[in-house]
Amino acid sequence: MPAKYDGLLTGKLDKVSLHSRSKSWTSASVRHSRWSLEPIRPHFFNRRPSPSKKPMRPTAWLDGLRGFAAFIVYWHHHHLWAHDLENQNAIYENAFGFEGKHYFVSAPWIRNFFTGGHYAVSIFFVISGYVLSYKGLGLIQRGQHVEAADTVGSALFRRWLRLYIPVIAVTFLWMSQSHTIGIWSRYGKPKGSFREEIWNWYALFKNYSFVFLTGDVYAFPVEYHVHSWSIPFEFKGSIITYTALSAFSRCTRNARLWCELGLIYYFMYITDGWYGAMFMAGMFLCDLDLLSVSDNLPRFLYIFENFKELIFFHLFILSLYLGGVPSPDKDKDAYKRSPGWVWLSYLKPQAVYDDKWFYLFWAAVLLVASVPRLPWLKRFFETRFCQYLARISFALYLVHGPVLWILGDRLYAATGFVTDAHREHIPGWVDAFPLTKKGVVGFELAFLAPQIVLLPCTLWLAEIVTKLFDEQSVKISTWLYKKTLAPPAQMKA
Repeated sequence: MPAKYDGLLTGKLDKVSLHSRSKSWTSASVRHSRWSLEPIRPHFFNRRPSPSKKPMRPTAWLDGLRGFAAFIVYWHHHHLWAHDLENQNAIYENAFGFEGKHYFVSAPWIRNFFTGGHYAVSIFFVISGYVLSYKGLGLIQRGQHVEAADTVGSALFRRWLRLYIPVIAVTFLWMSQSHTIGIWSRYGKPKGSFREEIWNWYALFKNYSFVFLTGDVYAFPVEYHVHSWSIPFEFKGSIITYTALSAFSRCTRNARLWCELGLIYYFMYITDGWYGAMFMAGMFLCDLDLLSVSDNLPRFLYIFENFKELIFFHLFILSLYLGGVPSPDKDKDAYKRSPGWVWLSYLKPQAVYDDKWFYLFWAAVLLVASVPRLPWLKRFFETRFCQYLARISFALYLVHGPVLWILGDRLYAATGFVTDAHREHIPGWVDAFPLTKKGVVGFELAFLAPQIVLLPCTLWLAEIVTKLFDEQSVKISTWLYKKTLAPPAQMKA
């Protein structure tokens, strides 16, 4: 009789078999549970041993800068939301000493950490111009024009999906909750029915996501996600970058650099295309950095090599000052009445309609240029904290608003930031846990205490959105692009 049958009769194989099956079922269930919990597992709850540390990418500092800028946007919006209830937003929007008023949160350099939202958006755009052109420029400089064209084509195909899939998901969920869960919010006015809401959301979104829209680009953000106003500008800037890469791919080094500078001048000084200037400036900085690596910079730039750190330290300080530009949207003459901005106000070109974007262009460009040339600053943006923020930066930008409008509004009402709308719709939250609002503006205990809950919740939700929508948008766009490619030509026998 075969040995296998003997084992079955004696029961020895049964025991082993059952044990093996039990072990496999257990391991399978563990894998399934981990998979099902992975999207909602906070990063700091991950107890699995971390893999060996990989060498940091050359552009890791850019990722960290983007992540930290996203955190500044979060902080900015929370300050404005809570202090708007006290009619104190003018403190944040105007310069230090405006109309004889001096507040710590509006002081030069300090104000960037409290009102740096627009500064952060400008940094996003310059970084995008740098990152989107990084691979293509590297190939162009090495003379690999066919590969560069393939890279640009692939990136252009995937860009719309990459940007708008997370926006679709977050705004649809936000729009749906008012008709399903029914949580009241001071932001947004729901339509009469869910069907009407879906149609309105679709009608506004299709226009909002059209790159050549000539109508109101803010119609969709105003109704469904005010902070998403920058995404169409991100997409337009991406198109500009990819077009410039294709147009300049066969140019000589000097011609390419002059063309990039020409477009920067065109967008900023001839037409009101401040975002295009930011993207092109990012591309220009990337071009110079790659040329520096290959020791192929224009000769005159080597004159400043020994003074590089000194020069860029002062440019960094100047960047922080310009980044704190006041934002008095309703008072165009405020700059001429703002201490420290009187003479700067005369530098703004006629083409720029909204003054602040001219100063923010220079602020963002000088910052991105300075960071890699100041080792101590570069190391900060390469820290684990900044790299963590970098991984969730897009999702953090999208979700901090809904968390603020629902949970944040209630917690601020509980600590004392109350309006008549709160008393009418959520009376149970009004002064539920009153805290003092005395002290330095922006540092009130009533404002800071809710952050103990709000910041972890926002970061956690940003991780979930990153895993479910942001990372998936990358995979989906890449998969679709590969599905459209023609099969490689078969070699002839």
